[in-house]
Amino acid sequence: MEMVPSEENQLVLKEVENAAEEPRVLCIVQDTTNAKTVNERLTLNLPASTTLSKLFEDVAHKAGYVNGTFDLAWRKTGDMGPLDPSSEMSLTESGFEPGKRNFLQLTDKDGEQPQIASDESGTAGSSGLDDRQERFIGPLPRDCTVGCSSDYSSPSYSYSSILNKSDTGYVGLVNQAMTCYLNSLLQTLFMTPEFRNALYNWEFEESEEDPVTSIPYQLQRLFLLLQTSKKRAIETTDVTRSFGWDSSEAWQQHDVQELCRVMFDALEQKWKQTEQADLINQLYQGKLKDYVRCLECGYESWRIDTYLDIPLVIRPFGASQAYGSVEEALQAFVQPETLDGANQYFCERCKKKCDARKGLRFLHFPYLLTLQLKRFDFDYTTMHRIKLNDRMSFPEELDMGPFMDVEDEKSPQTESCTDSGAENEGSCHSDQMSNDFSADDGVDEGICLDSASSTERVLKPKVPSLNTSSLTFELFSVMVHSGSAAGGHYYACIKSFSDGQWYSFNDQHVSKITQEDIRKTYGGSSGSRGYYSSAFASSTNAYMLIYRLKDPSRNAKYLDCDDFPEHIKHLVQREKESEEQEKRQREIERNTCKIKLFCMHPVKMMAMMENKLEVHKDKTLREATEMAYKLMELDGVVPLDCCRLVKYDEFHEYLERSYEGEDDTPMGLLLGGVKSSYMFDLLLETRRPEQVFQPYKPGEVMVKVHVVDLKTDTVAPPVSIRAYLNQSITEFKQLIAQATELSAETMRVVLERCYNDLRLLYVPNKTLKAEGFFRSNKVFVESSESPDHQVTFTDSLLWKLLDRHGNTIRLFVSLPVQSPGTNRTICQKVGGDPEECSEGSKGNRNSVETILEESTEKLKNLSLQQQQGSCTSDSQKSSDTSDFEHIESPSPSQELDSSVSAVVAVDNRELENRIRAAGGGTYSDPETQFPGEERSDSEVNNDRSTSSVDSDILSSSHSSDTLCNADSGPIQLANGLDSHSITSSRRSKANEGKKETWDTAEEDSGTDSEYDENGKSKAESYYLYFRAEPYAQEDGSGEGGQKCVLVHVDKRITLSAFKQNLEPFVGVTSTQFKVFRVYANNQEFESVRLNETLSSFSDDNKITIRLGRALKKGEYRVKVYQLLVNDAEPCKFLVDTVFAKGMTVKQSKEELMPQLKDQCKLDLNIDKFRLRKKTWKNPGTVFLDYHVYEEDINISSNWEVFLEVLDGPEKMKSMSQLAVLTRRWNPAQMKLEPFQEVVLESSSVEELKEKLSEISGVPLENLEFAKGRGTFPCDISVLEIHQDLDWNPKVSTLNVWPLYICDDGAVVFYRDSTEEPMEQSEDERNELMKRESSRLLKTGHRVSYSPRKEKALKIYLDGGPVKDPGQD
Repeated sequence: MEMVPSEENQLVLKEVENAAEEPRVLCIVQDTTNAKTVNERLTLNLPASTTLSKLFEDVAHKAGYVNGTFDLAWRKTGDMGPLDPSSEMSLTESGFEPGKRNFLQLTDKDGEQPQIASDESGTAGSSGLDDRQERFIGPLPRDCTVGCSSDYSSPSYSYSSILNKSDTGYVGLVNQAMTCYLNSLLQTLFMTPEFRNALYNWEFEESEEDPVTSIPYQLQRLFLLLQTSKKRAIETTDVTRSFGWDSSEAWQQHDVQELCRVMFDALEQKWKQTEQADLINQLYQGKLKDYVRCLECGYESWRIDTYLDIPLVIRPFGASQAYGSVEEALQAFVQPETLDGANQYFCERCKKKCDARKGLRFLHFPYLLTLQLKRFDFDYTTMHRIKLNDRMSFPEELDMGPFMDVEDEKSPQTESCTDSGAENEGSCHSDQMSNDFSADDGVDEGICLDSASSTERVLKPKVPSLNTSSLTFELFSVMVHSGSAAGGHYYACIKSFSDGQWYSFNDQHVSKITQEDIRKTYGGSSGSRGYYSSAFASSTNAYMLIYRLKDPSRNAKYLDCDDFPEHIKHLVQREKESEEQEKRQREIERNTCKIKLFCMHPVKMMAMMENKLEVHKDKTLREATEMAYKLMELDGVVPLDCCRLVKYDEFHEYLERSYEGEDDTPMGLLLGGVKSSYMFDLLLETRRPEQVFQPYKPGEVMVKVHVVDLKTDTVAPPVSIRAYLNQSITEFKQLIAQATELSAETMRVVLERCYNDLRLLYVPNKTLKAEGFFRSNKVFVESSESPDHQVTFTDSLLWKLLDRHGNTIRLFVSLPVQSPGTNRTICQKVGGDPEECSEGSKGNRNSVETILEESTEKLKNLSLQQQQGSCTSDSQKSSDTSDFEHIESPSPSQELDSSVSAVVAVDNRELENRIRAAGGGTYSDPETQFPGEERSDSEVNNDRSTSSVDSDILSSSHSSDTLCNADSGPIQLANGLDSHSITSSRRSKANEGKKETWDTAEEDSGTDSEYDENGKSKAESYYLYFRAEPYAQEDGSGEGGQKCVLVHVDKRITLSAFKQNLEPFVGVTSTQFKVFRVYANNQEFESVRLNETLSSFSDDNKITIRLGRALKKGEYRVKVYQLLVNDAEPCKFLVDTVFAKGMTVKQSKEELMPQLKDQCKLDLNIDKFRLRKKTWKNPGTVFLDYHVYEEDINISSNWEVFLEVLDGPEKMKSMSQLAVLTRRWNPAQMKLEPFQEVVLESSSVEELKEKLSEISGVPLENLEFAKGRGTFPCDISVLEIHQDLDWNPKVSTLNVWPLYICDDGAVVFYRDSTEEPMEQSEDERNELMKRESSRLLKTGHRVSYSPRKEKALKIYLDGGPVKDPGQD
């Protein structure tokens, strides 16, 4: 279906090629008479000659209103008034535009709503607006396909649009996805009286078979629904389920003729030993004679074949002109060919090769004659499958008399015959079928007889030949294909034998069509019948034709409901009850309000629970509260009378109103009707028995009040109060005083309008609205006699406490597991005796926890000394000031005394020594790695990468936590310590998606001037809050001795300072452990940028501490892979290591050697291996020993290098050399030799050829080379390499097109041009093809010579395919 732009820049539907001559008008009507229907549309597709009065009738019919009780008007304001319902003017005369969308409004008439039509009229109830979002008059094909008559594509399709039966009286079939071919065949069989009646006469025995897998039973049910259902369309899923198909089969498009064959075979298998056993043969099977007659003696050899359909060639092979009609194609089908010359026939009578005549003769035509027009062919020029769209006419009545064999089947000249019978059933053995590419010899198509008998089919009794005087067939079904050979759409044009009317069955849409529409399915164009006419013809044309013999004695009529067999009447009753139940369920669904429900559960950690409340619109508020009570599982926790439902805005955490005195009000009225979505939610509020619910009135604003205590430096959980926007600040303080029992005289009120936006409310007469209050607000109040009132707000203790509160986050930190096996190593490292160490550890019962406690206290005291010595402005702080870390700017005039620094160093050493003495086993040497305890980066994520923009991730604030205030744009939310805040606890999860993948401690450009090496700010000093307390994990993840701490920390703290604060809890210095951030999927990524803050962290993020040396400034974590050029897996991970800025390649190799020996068992000499660049899987530049990282070699975070073991001394001495990996191709042996490296002094092609000639012995003039394609090792099939590569390019240098070999590691194939490929038999080639396919699939190489075959169509008789357990 083609879409064209309208004047309003909207896509509208253009008439299809086979539409009727008269243009049609698309009318879209919006019903504005009530709130339920204002968002719904009625879509009508009417002929342009339709009168306005008829338009009103159609709208009334589809809308379910009484005609004359409503008005229709143009939607655009300013246009003319309502349309005249009695006018006989046509739509075009009234201003409607064909081919465009005409928008109308259905409005009240004289201020009164339209009257609903009675159920007897067939409009209300079944056609009402509540039934569906869109209604449609007129034929509608599937989207993007071409249909019969004036078909349009529906702008949207939903299940609700198929509830009403078509005006034609026929029911459509829903397209599951790509099952239009199935729908076309099913409708054709349904409209075949003989097949339908025979199916009804078959009785299903439930005791013998499962109804779900019974194909005849499911077809019987489907046909009954097609005949009796009131729906517009019904589903076919039960039928396809009986085929053994799953949902994936709905996305496989197959050939309708192929389906017909397979379905008939399946029915024959199911109907064995029943009256219907021979039904398919009686209705559809014919016979023909395949003969060869000697032209010298008249001897004839022949055999009899059976067929279910006759395949007719559209265009003969090699011909430039197609057959013009079915009669012409039939004549060609029986036209004999002469076998002469090299094709002479060996005559048994003449005992020699003679000229002969070979052909087909029809002996018997079936009662239902099926003709397949073979429109799918193969173009040997393009080597692609094509569709022939040439014109081929077909008559409504077809006389098959001229094609019947009138000769005696056993003439005196006939001496050899074979009756192939049912063994060749369904196929015509003729050269005319040589162009049929629908079958593939290598594909097992048809029914799966896993559970069927393996005995041969018994021959059916011969049906006597029809009298040639009664061979007139009438056409009743045309199955049309629209599209190309690659895919398309099927629909059926079928004539009803009841009234002789033709109908278009296009999936769910059924509409009347004319003979003119049938003629348009002939195909072709109005031009000539030349070779290229098909390319310019319509792609919509007939594919299968079904004729019925005109014989009054045999022609059956459709069974009426009154004539149904008893078992069918029972089945009809069951289906009717099922449909009524479905209708009642739809009615309930249509009257059910579905709204989000929240509840702050009083037991489950005070967490806000969310669910969906589904309540009928007639249920009262009291009943809805009881339903919500059970839904939130409050039974036994809170009494029912302590719960109520209130109107709630979840986004703003705003309680809009309560419903006092409305317990008996229906929910439909309270919620404003049944809607698809609501702009508000419901909250199930709870209270204690002694409490009383506070009424919430519309217009009030909600305020969460946090009481601040400056003496204890605490912020209390919120107390909720409600206020009015027109209240003054003075009145607001009085309201707070009543709720908090604080003095209003000394009260300071601070409004947090958004993240870090603190505003002191000090103007007494100013209103809350003027101060920026909105629906939901947060304020902090403090009331004391402290002198802090006299200080400027931004310099006050209150501001500092609130600033800390707004920037403090809560983190869960998992400490490393204590390693009991490290005691001996630690003692030896410090020079102690192992036995003494063991005895000391036994005798000393002081726990590590006690030592950490003392150390923490000492560090606190030290922090206090530093603060008292450097700053005097904090003298008023309480004893809890030790929870702050005061980072002072290290200017020369204000440096800490060196003795204080010494105390810090001594304290750290003392801490380490005491932990060693206690046997804690957590201390490590600064140069010691912990491979057993540290998760390697390759295990965490092999594919992670970094870029220059990643620095924004760590330093950015909570960009996803936004809230739109009344007078500002998107603003950030605070993530403070308010664990009771609904928003902060829920929305902070949005930040868990961010990942930091830093593997280097090197700062970005510009940071050196901003921070010093310890991560302390040079610009200004901060009071950075840090408090930690033990934490027991509930999920059991802390097993095995792992300890956890809950840390409250100012997120403006740097990673370096954060690690220093964690030292007492980890037990080692900050340089000896690493920080890993844990994300929602349990992936861990190391945080290494010491100068970055924790601003990217949010509440409840998890951190894992692992022992091991952390990166220092200028260091990079590097993954080392081994390059194995001749192995099946050329890339093998070895170790994680650290390279430093300024280090030479040789130094890095020296550091690698002990790691390789310990961890990988590789004992290498420093001259026997090299390092080289790694780009994905490709080897690159070879690094020379004297190269310096960051000077000669650019190094970055998450860096990867190849380690390559050398067979001999290093040949690469200079960067001007070029190392190329070469591989010889031996066509005579059909194999590739191993890789060999060639080192070139220049980029000359001549030098490359000389080197290749030198190592291979191939003469220079015979040597050809080609560059490999794809990633290393550039695998390619030996069946393709000889032709597919660009051999011997005409270039003189390697660094130009098409080679572009500018760096080490390029792959070059070469061969001897005089060597011919090995000659292979078909079996050898097939074996080699299988071997190559297996090899290349393992390496991920696409095997281009073996294209994927289409999935074969199968119907399973045992309920489904048996999956091979060996398959994935």
